[in-house]
Amino acid sequence: MGTVRQADRAPLVAFLVANVVSICGTRVSAIAIPWFVLMTTGSPVKTGVVALAEMGPLVLSKAFGGPWIDRVGPRRISVLADAFSAGVVALIPLLHMLHALSFPVLLVLVAVAGALRGPGDAAKGTLIPDIAQAAKVPLERVTGLESTTERLAGFIAFAIAGALITLVGEVNALWIDAASFGVCAVLIYRWIPRRHQAESAADEEPEGSYGQRLLEGWRFLRKDKLMMPLVLMIAVTNLLDAAIAAVLLPVWIRDHGFGPGHTSLILLSFGITATAFALVASAVGDRIPRKLVFTLAFLVCGAPRFVVMAFDAPVWMVMAIYALGGIGAGFINPVLGALFIERIPRQMLGRVNSLADAVCWTGVPLGGVVAGAAIAGIGLAPALLAAGVVYLVATMSPVLIGRNERWKTTQDPTGPQETEAGSRPVAVPTS
Repeated sequence: MGTVRQADRAPLVAFLVANVVSICGTRVSAIAIPWFVLMTTGSPVKTGVVALAEMGPLVLSKAFGGPWIDRVGPRRISVLADAFSAGVVALIPLLHMLHALSFPVLLVLVAVAGALRGPGDAAKGTLIPDIAQAAKVPLERVTGLESTTERLAGFIAFAIAGALITLVGEVNALWIDAASFGVCAVLIYRWIPRRHQAESAADEEPEGSYGQRLLEGWRFLRKDKLMMPLVLMIAVTNLLDAAIAAVLLPVWIRDHGFGPGHTSLILLSFGITATAFALVASAVGDRIPRKLVFTLAFLVCGAPRFVVMAFDAPVWMVMAIYALGGIGAGFINPVLGALFIERIPRQMLGRVNSLADAVCWTGVPLGGVVAGAAIAGIGLAPALLAAGVVYLVATMSPVLIGRNERWKTTQDPTGPQETEAGSRPVAVPTS
């Protein structure tokens, strides 16, 4: 019996390890590549261009890669994306060593790496129902553990990345980053079940052309009375989360005479509680009232952060509010992940998941720009207060969204069933 139970858990363990490795690799890349560009070119402008060259293709490929995930299968797409990513990222230090890495070539490599990450990340999210069924655990357990590992890896990975670059240099750090993609590919290939491909092949629904399948996914997303409003709400809150992380908090810290260490402490207070309560959500998520928890979680983790800074609270109170916000944030992704996976038909999970992901991310690149313009136009405190009001309005929308829609379906705890409509959202950025 023990051997069977261990075998049942192997896909879940492999998935969580791959998630940690992937996030750590992404964080290393997020620091190592800009630092590499800055050190080799000395140009902040080129450094910014490289960041844009990665994010643009990532969002686009995430939006348009869904039909391929459904047709080819998420396991295969994940493995192929990680394997090719390993090769593309490895080309950067290799060409640099050979003195053959021009700036245009670097832009192309970074853009290709971003384009591969989009469907690769979306495919891993699409694997969740198969993993839940293979491990014989509720969806909330898998989405909660995924969120826990994501947040845990997220707030320790930046320290690891900084130390790694300091110890071995940015060029060697990119070799390690490339290796991390290879490790993910092996883990998914070796331990994640193939069941999705078998079911997709046996599905009676005609596949149609790529354009037809993409349009079908968009229609499904647009018409759902619960899922589409939630995705739009998350797009707004993601924009505001990006605004406070990139501009509003750093400016507040500077204007109040504090330094980067205070920024780290504030974000760490959020990260610790978010990680801890994501773990709590993984344990009790299948037994909580989703709509109530979701609404309260967003109310706690959203507007208070903006308001407390707008009224010039002491830094210890800002840290306390961020810590409290982390408690709410820990519940958000597990609840949303399980809710949306339950509601979407299995054969459409890849394309709708990818489209929902892309819509949720649309505001993220604009967050810093909007925050900077608001500070220039009305000042820091009014900008913070305005952002808090918008966040509060957005987070109250679940009270009105889908009044006649069920937030939880009755199903076998080992995996999702097909229901009327829905999808799975993207992770909410931590700020």
